[in-house]
Amino acid sequence: MAKNAQFSVNTKGRQAPIKPCPLRTCYQRDRDRIIHSKAFRRLINKTQVFLAPEGDHYRTRLTHTLEVSQISRTIARALRLNEDLAEAIALGHDLGHTPFGHIGESAIGEIFKILKARGYREVPDHFEHNEQSLRVIDVIEYNGKGLNLTWEVRDGILNHTGDTDPETFEGKIVKIADRIAYINHDIDDAVRAGILDIQEIPGRIIDLFGKHQGLRINNMVSDLVEYSKDKGIISMSPERMEAMHELRRFMFDRVYLGSAAKSENDKAKNVISSLFFLYLESPDLLPAEFQTSQANELPIKVCDYIAGMTDRYAIKTFEEYFVPKAWMV
Repeated sequence: MAKNAQFSVNTKGRQAPIKPCPLRTCYQRDRDRIIHSKAFRRLINKTQVFLAPEGDHYRTRLTHTLEVSQISRTIARALRLNEDLAEAIALGHDLGHTPFGHIGESAIGEIFKILKARGYREVPDHFEHNEQSLRVIDVIEYNGKGLNLTWEVRDGILNHTGDTDPETFEGKIVKIADRIAYINHDIDDAVRAGILDIQEIPGRIIDLFGKHQGLRINNMVSDLVEYSKDKGIISMSPERMEAMHELRRFMFDRVYLGSAAKSENDKAKNVISSLFFLYLESPDLLPAEFQTSQANELPIKVCDYIAGMTDRYAIKTFEEYFVPKAWMV
């Protein structure tokens, strides 16, 4: 492997030491623990862009995660970095995502602000899915024992988004692979949904990356590998990096913020908010593992439960408590 690779023997370790496995490196074990977690399985019914999509071919949070993993592994292998570490980070990076995607994330953040104003001092100032992903693997999974992952995987998951970069090169790969994946597959889904015409994408971007999804991803990845090679960085070339940022801004304007895909946002927020305050007022409705005798812990426990819901389960639970049922004789 390259000199900048994170070797498994040099890991900073786990929160609780465990006996080494004779067959797998520590990062391979982390990958397996993530894949076998309940939070990973729930990603199949969590929104990527389109809320609870009925079509079979729209991306979900799980298919997005698999695409990020594939792109990350390709880059790591090409740069002779630790492919297992990159894969583990990629597979775990979105475990903390709420139902309804980023709109659910925003809804919980707004609820936290309301609770702060009401005097709940222990409530965080914000809610971010990457921080919740870390909480899932450290606190919630495995019946409250956590997955006990390595420091490098935890660092990559926490810092896959935001202003702070991961410490390892493999974590840096996942951070940019995440963006490469979602920009391109969201274009594909938006075209399928009829809310975007491929001809609307700025010509300069088409010229640089190509018209079709596979070609765009290949050109972005190839540019990143070529530019990063022997430079001690993980980055696309300046021209293509700026073009990718331009494409991302275009997607925010045309799809993420200003399209029919967002027409149900207020309803989704209402589902999250209604359930959150219901459980605050009636904590006995929470499953046993999320109940607490400490009043200051209750909002966090409610957040953990709701954030873990799939789109479908959140809607079903909302209907159970807030939608009148027909009288049956």
